[in-house]
Amino acid sequence: MDWNDLLSSRGVRLGLKAAGIVAVVAVLGLAGWLWLRAADARGQAALAASMQQVQQAEGPQASPEARARAIAALQAVVTEHGRSSAAVQAAYELGNLQFEAGDYAAARRAYELALAKGASGSLRTLAASGIGHTWEAEKNYASAVTAYEAVAREIPAGQFFFEDALLDLARAQALAGKPAEARATYERLLKDVPDTRRAADIRARIAALQPAR
Repeated sequence: MDWNDLLSSRGVRLGLKAAGIVAVVAVLGLAGWLWLRAADARGQAALAASMQQVQQAEGPQASPEARARAIAALQAVVTEHGRSSAAVQAAYELGNLQFEAGDYAAARRAYELALAKGASGSLRTLAASGIGHTWEAEKNYASAVTAYEAVAREIPAGQFFFEDALLDLARAQALAGKPAEARATYERLLKDVPDTRRAADIRARIAALQPAR
């Protein structure tokens, strides 16, 4: 069979067509990957720029105007670079600033957004804990307990943040009028973290939660 016959055969034509499709898909995939990387880089640059304003807005001495500017900058990162990994960090930082400003409902929405956008590792734990803190600040202790319980379930005993998660949970349980549950959480903490430097304070809290005789 000569080349003309070979190229005109149905099998070869289908093979060439399939190869062409694969090549197009590969090119499109590469273009999409490059676009995503470029978009992520733009988001990271926007986040870096906004963090300069965040630093000026942190702490009790920060002016309301500085905090408002930083909040606006972070909101812009979340809105304009929502598909960038920078949006996760921006949402978390936004929650912190809104918490400091006393806007607890807005802070909670920002922390929830950070989780929804895929916060992982320590950032996930901090955002989830932040949700509990907003409920606690609003004196909605039942919702705070629920939020802190979710955090505590995700952290293995002895891991970083485990101690803080149980302390948050026990405190909220006590505030919610559940002293027996709070005592159990404190006792679990002493059992799972026997070398905690806060052991004396925890034992004092357990004693304070004992029912009166």
